[in-house]
Amino acid sequence: MDFYLREIEGKRTHDPLFVEEMKTTSFWSSSRCVYVPGPVIVGAGPSGLAVAACLKEKGVPSVVLERSNCIASLWQLKTYDRLRLHLPKQFCELPFRSFPSDFPTYPTKRQFVQYLEDYARSFDIRPRFNEAVSRAEYDPTLGFWRVRTKHANSGSSGGGEGSTEYVCRWVIAATGENAETLVPEIEGIGEFGGTIKHTSLYKSGREFRGKRVLVVGCGNSGMEVCLDLCNNNASPALVVRDKVHILPREMLGKSTFGLSMWLIKWLPMRLVDRFLLIVSRLILGDTSHFGLDRPTLGPLELKNLSGKTPVLDVGTLAKIKSGDIQVFPGIKRLKRHTVEFVNGRTEKFDAIILATGYRSNVPSWLKEEEMFSKEDGLPRRPFPNGWKGECGLYAVGFTKRGLLGASMDAARIAEDIERCWKAEAKHTMPFSTSLAS
Repeated sequence: MDFYLREIEGKRTHDPLFVEEMKTTSFWSSSRCVYVPGPVIVGAGPSGLAVAACLKEKGVPSVVLERSNCIASLWQLKTYDRLRLHLPKQFCELPFRSFPSDFPTYPTKRQFVQYLEDYARSFDIRPRFNEAVSRAEYDPTLGFWRVRTKHANSGSSGGGEGSTEYVCRWVIAATGENAETLVPEIEGIGEFGGTIKHTSLYKSGREFRGKRVLVVGCGNSGMEVCLDLCNNNASPALVVRDKVHILPREMLGKSTFGLSMWLIKWLPMRLVDRFLLIVSRLILGDTSHFGLDRPTLGPLELKNLSGKTPVLDVGTLAKIKSGDIQVFPGIKRLKRHTVEFVNGRTEKFDAIILATGYRSNVPSWLKEEEMFSKEDGLPRRPFPNGWKGECGLYAVGFTKRGLLGASMDAARIAEDIERCWKAEAKHTMPFSTSLAS
């Protein structure tokens, strides 16, 4: 009998209050109860894989729980075909492994998924697929976290239909900022009559050939979907509700992001922003002439304060300038195949694509009040201090700084848990059995 079960038995024998507390919970009614000596990582996306690899390198086992049937389910199941990394590959590497040298500067979706699958194999990371975490809560009576999962289907690595409760010292939330689609409320959405879909369901503009399509949202995804529609002989239009920074993907022969990261080492952020905007205007022209007004804050300062990412143009702006893509303000309401905009103009459309982003789902399953905000599901403390909570709770992939930020937090988390792991190892006997990989 391992340490955890012996501790439970001791409490059951000597602590009447503990027995009563157990009777009022679902702990003993679980179809399966599993003790995990290391951390439980919730989510098998890039962030979850990164922290699992960092822990593995330090000799700390972990269990990775994933609600889908594959790693990086957002990338594999909910992205469009033409997607590439928006940043050069050297800024998107996970800890301890570079991209293959024969990959292009901006790897394709398929190449990035291949990189992640190779990464998981190289560190022997074996997520438990089809296990959706329904509840994770710290139990002060036990001094452990209790993580309840629901199995999506029988025959999966999760062990079939039913549920499992994992008991562990540490929980790492790695479900990220993009766990659930964000769909805005639009008046008359039920009256439209045409196709309305989120970009998570969009694959290619081929299905919209010859149709007039309105894309709502002018972030990187919205701009790229518009370009894809153009390239597939559709007639797209773009709803721009907010001010937006559009930068060329490359300037002065270097990636805009890489150049920015180099300049910020030597110059104040506002000066770097001024440089980026001057060069962008020389390359792209004045975007306000096309309904794309820039925010007052510079692109780096805005990203640092709000997490809002500038658009890196890959050809969409040229289509806007040529008139192949029209730009409209916000939507007031929808009617039968008709969109009424806030400026009073009405237009006919066959379909609407919602490039309105994603949100965190952490508040739906993590039962704690201090670390994560209930409003947006992100850590309350801003980067770089949002990775650690209380009682062994951690967060990775919530920095709004992409894979680079996730890798930084993964390393910090592994170092912190390693210290606790080594300290506990001195006071407990080795565990005889472990389900952690």
